[in-house]
Amino acid sequence: MDVLRIDSAGVLTMIEDLGRPGHYAAGVPLGGAMDRFALSAANLLVGNPPGAPGLECTLAGPTLTALRDCLVAVTGADFGPCRNGHAIPGWTSAFLARGDVLSFSGRRYGARAYVAVAGGLAGQRWLGSASTYLAVERGGRHGRQLEAGDVLESDADPTRPMVADRTVPPSERPDYEAAAALRVVPGPHLSKLSRADRRAFFETAWEVSRDADRMGYRLEGPSLELSVPALVSFGLTVGCIQLPPGGRPILLLVDHQTAGGYPVLATLAGADLPLAAQLLPGDRLSFAEVSVEAAQEAMRDREHRLARIA
Repeated sequence: MDVLRIDSAGVLTMIEDLGRPGHYAAGVPLGGAMDRFALSAANLLVGNPPGAPGLECTLAGPTLTALRDCLVAVTGADFGPCRNGHAIPGWTSAFLARGDVLSFSGRRYGARAYVAVAGGLAGQRWLGSASTYLAVERGGRHGRQLEAGDVLESDADPTRPMVADRTVPPSERPDYEAAAALRVVPGPHLSKLSRADRRAFFETAWEVSRDADRMGYRLEGPSLELSVPALVSFGLTVGCIQLPPGGRPILLLVDHQTAGGYPVLATLAGADLPLAAQLLPGDRLSFAEVSVEAAQEAMRDREHRLARIA
């Protein structure tokens, strides 16, 4: 059933869910929402399973007209969500009556906002996921970003009562506006750095370069030197921090290549991926070393926060 019409598509607005795990061996990355916490929270606020397909909106939100009564929630970056021109709170469920317009007044902070609709959004599924994978034009809507005039259908009828004004309190949300100190677990080649370069890796305020997208961010800062024999390509995962020959680290994100031969210095703790997802070129970040156990505990805390929404 038709639920929303795209009047203005904004910038890189796509249908995303939580991706397609289990296909790395075939060269298919996880994909899905860059900020998995924000999408999951938006879905839970409107009564969906956390992995239901929703919209990922980058830099600027779209303009959407409701084609029937529906319940929505906007989470992630603050783009100034509005209903019929009047501001509505983020991280809070809200009703749209047929004909109401959901729009965005402008970005205040963050890179990506998420819109969930009760019942989820229908998308073309590939390898079990409706997520848009632009590189191979699969998933979402014909494997492309959304365009003005597109009509979005609901994936299913809502399975829970539609309740407006459910909210995630600020204390339970990621602190996107704080300085991005990202926790990392040491990788297989970190010990190969000199003492000085290892200190530089953790003490530098790295800057996200203009070479940044859903595959990864190239970071600007001091050039690190690492002498290791030529490496046979090995499997990679979301959050790996590679060091290519130029000496500038690359932080891999959800659409990353699934194998490579550059040394891996560290891997981002999964709980901090939402913070990385909200960075833009020119933003700064730093890395803080933690143990595997600490990273796992942070993930459990994140899952507990989602459970409290449900």
